[in-house]
Amino acid sequence: MPQVVRPRIRALHGAPAVTPLPQRFRSLADTEAVEVLHRAARVLLDALPELTERLVDALYEQEPGYRDAIESGRAEIWQEVHHSLRHNVGSLIQPREFREPAQRTTRWIGAIRAEQGVPLDAVLHAFRMGGAMVWQGLVDETARRDPDDVRLLVHVAADVWNFVDEHCGVVTDAYRQSERRLAWRRENRQRLMTSALLDGTARIADLPDAAEMLGLPEHGRYAVLAVAAPLRTPHAAGHPPLPLPEGVRALWHQGPDGELAILSLDPPEAPDAADEAPPAPAESGTALALAELASALDPPSGARVGISSEVRGLAALGEARRLAETAQKACAASGGVVLLDAHLPAALVVSSPGLGAALADRVLGPLDAIDLADRDILIETLTAWFDADGSAQRAGARLYCHRNTVLNRLRRFEQLTGRCLTRPTDAVEVSLALTARRLLGS
Repeated sequence: MPQVVRPRIRALHGAPAVTPLPQRFRSLADTEAVEVLHRAARVLLDALPELTERLVDALYEQEPGYRDAIESGRAEIWQEVHHSLRHNVGSLIQPREFREPAQRTTRWIGAIRAEQGVPLDAVLHAFRMGGAMVWQGLVDETARRDPDDVRLLVHVAADVWNFVDEHCGVVTDAYRQSERRLAWRRENRQRLMTSALLDGTARIADLPDAAEMLGLPEHGRYAVLAVAAPLRTPHAAGHPPLPLPEGVRALWHQGPDGELAILSLDPPEAPDAADEAPPAPAESGTALALAELASALDPPSGARVGISSEVRGLAALGEARRLAETAQKACAASGGVVLLDAHLPAALVVSSPGLGAALADRVLGPLDAIDLADRDILIETLTAWFDADGSAQRAGARLYCHRNTVLNRLRRFEQLTGRCLTRPTDAVEVSLALTARRLLGS
């Protein structure tokens, strides 16, 4: 009698996942066929432990997705299969009493298998194997009792396999719901851990778990990139707010004032050398890498981007974030990219805006007494002269005037302020004062 069921089993093994049926199909089976089904199902209930053992053995042999779960907890899997079979076979006899408990069991199985990481295809295969084994048992028992009654089972076959398909849909829905919950929890844990690292509030004891969760070396080399846009909106998954050059590994996080990215500066294959001393920037070439990154970035209009110095280890990401935000404050109001290591004087000014404003007022305050247009010309000339490394010739070229004009304006500035631009101390103060006025509006 095996030939009665083999074609159906082969078809089910390759069938696609199904969704729960919108309604139960009305059975076309007559009373005599149902009585045959009930008699065979009662025998299966009495032999349920043996049926359970056979199904667990078959799962272990034929379904690799279940093998690890059975090896690590065969007793639990056995009880689960036994419970499911008892409700499902019982549903063939008393559908009203057993249908809802059977679906609850199926939903529980779908959820627990998702948590265990068993593939959905394996779970569906297990249900179809169970359905095939139950159907084979019904056929064998009917053939043993009265071979002529096997023909009557054809009238209930649709009911049995619709029941199996219905439970495949239930387990699929439960599995996917559990997957979504697990994904949300995982993403939420990652988000909270990333936030704690960037805030500097992560516990040292949590760093190994954070490294594993985020896929980052605990003692690797890092920098933090901070982005602030005029009209900031949360970025979609897979679409970072700022395109980075190919090969740059970044973990993005939405902060309260903008987007932050943890930049991993180690190559992917680099070992996590916890006991090694961090290499000097000149030897590691990291400073060059960060400079190349800064020059390669193309932020949208008005966006301000700050890049921190290199730090060592996840524990230092809080400090790196503060450095990145300091660099971001050193950006011009119109936007741009500032690498902290290349703009340390500006970072000093914005990190203490009160002192920066006081310095600007002390050094440049005397210019406020002259005509506004004259003051702006002197400030522009000073800025061009510093940008030209003290060359009046190059400054004049930038300003479209003669070098002597530049020198005359510089001498006038010295007369008004009492500063001497050839004196190093005065030159430093003037340079910082110009930076403070530009960045702080002092």
